[in-house]
Amino acid sequence: MAWCRSFALAAVLLGFLSCYAPVPSLASSGSDGFLQCLSAAMPKQLLYTQSSPSFTSVLTSSVWNHKFLAASTVRPFAIVRPTNASHVQAAVVCGSQNDVRIRVRSGGHDYEGLSYRSERPEVFAVLDLADLRSVSVDPKAATAWVESGATLGELYYAVSKASKLLAFPAGLCPTVGVGGHFSGGGFGMLVRKYGTAIDNVLDATLVDAKGRLLDKQAMGADVFWAIRGGGGGSFGVVLSWKVKLVPVPPTVTMFILPKSVDEGAIDILTKWQEVAPAFPEDLFINVVIAKQVAKFQSMYLGTCDALLPLMETRFPELGLNKTHCKEMTWIQSVPYIYLGTTATVEDILDRSTSASSSSKSTSDYVRQAITKDVWAQIFAWLAKPDGGVMIADPYGGKVSSFSESATPFPHRGGVLYNIQYMNFWPAATDGSAQTKWLKDLYAFMEPHVSQNPREAYVNYRDLDLGQNVVVGNLTSYKAAQVWGEKYYKDNFQRLAMAKGEVDPEDYFRNEQSIPPFVASKRR
Repeated sequence: MAWCRSFALAAVLLGFLSCYAPVPSLASSGSDGFLQCLSAAMPKQLLYTQSSPSFTSVLTSSVWNHKFLAASTVRPFAIVRPTNASHVQAAVVCGSQNDVRIRVRSGGHDYEGLSYRSERPEVFAVLDLADLRSVSVDPKAATAWVESGATLGELYYAVSKASKLLAFPAGLCPTVGVGGHFSGGGFGMLVRKYGTAIDNVLDATLVDAKGRLLDKQAMGADVFWAIRGGGGGSFGVVLSWKVKLVPVPPTVTMFILPKSVDEGAIDILTKWQEVAPAFPEDLFINVVIAKQVAKFQSMYLGTCDALLPLMETRFPELGLNKTHCKEMTWIQSVPYIYLGTTATVEDILDRSTSASSSSKSTSDYVRQAITKDVWAQIFAWLAKPDGGVMIADPYGGKVSSFSESATPFPHRGGVLYNIQYMNFWPAATDGSAQTKWLKDLYAFMEPHVSQNPREAYVNYRDLDLGQNVVVGNLTSYKAAQVWGEKYYKDNFQRLAMAKGEVDPEDYFRNEQSIPPFVASKRR
């Protein structure tokens, strides 16, 4: 295990709860004091300052968006790469003692880069959890402990090695980091059968703003509720998660079927948005739409022979036949969809990044079916020279069976599907045309998506929805409501109250972190 404990030895972990490794209290303050404090508490080779030869390579090791490599980006003055829990505790305590905030990243994707950069001039350090990535699977109990620095690919791979008939319901992309993904909700092709990732979290370990190491019981019900969907960077450092694994059959059936506008894509999409959320839970079909083509991607928890009559009865417009079906194991489906039909299972362990292009994203939720004429206009938007991509993921089934307040993730009953809008541009250009296209399409979509609030998914974080304002030394609750209620709806106030319990001084904060309600309710 990466930080000197086995997940199987829960009793050992409990011995560390509510305590932390001694950290010397130094008179010096600021960045120098932070580094001196940490140097006394952990090996110096785990600290990287801007003068360190490896600083840039460590910083960029999980940067996927080229625009955040610009010289103008506000970077951390130091990066800490902990290898055990006591290092994380020391970083928090040293930061608090020396008025240095830390930003936490788990090594995956970060749409706005808030885990390693700042929008404003600020002295901060990054706590990079890439070396805290162990996965321990108990196939008999159908559970696993996974550290936040692991990727989804590493989690999926470990589960498949322990059992061919178990899986975990999270995202499609294997290079996404577990910590950030779980913090925001987490959904993929099993979402209709088993709900989101956070619907299957049983326990967690958290380092709070005082440097205490807490499990579910010690952190309390409100904080445990908050970390499962309330977004990363607000409540502390989640080191690990205990998750419930779910059963999958020995054979799943996949298909990827593109349809162009000339082949009836508009009519097919119009029908898809009504039938996809109402399919049996074993069937998931999403759509990737670019230019004049809608690409339908599916997982069915069963054989092709069982899928075909279902499709013929419920969705004949798609024209699925046996030649489109690809039968495989669940773990084989992970690289098949995201990495391509020739990728192997071992490829999902590749953590290498590619920041060769820049991108911008945002999201919507659809609660009433979009009409055929509007879909025709959407395709016209997508056909523009600077156009991007729309990805639509159906809900319904298990994800919609939970109440909106069961977790901070509120997008449940009544949601037909989620939309992610994305646009990309070459590293050598400024992306102004592509960004304008995205903003204009988002404005066009306003009448056709959820209202009051216009919902958004926090894992597709978008700073254009609003940014925090600091009043005194605390984040303004009122200003945060502008973006917060889009992500969390009526759960936002409860999140702020949980923040007030665990971090009333607002140590963990960024441009879209949860404000502490106790201290800020009057602002």
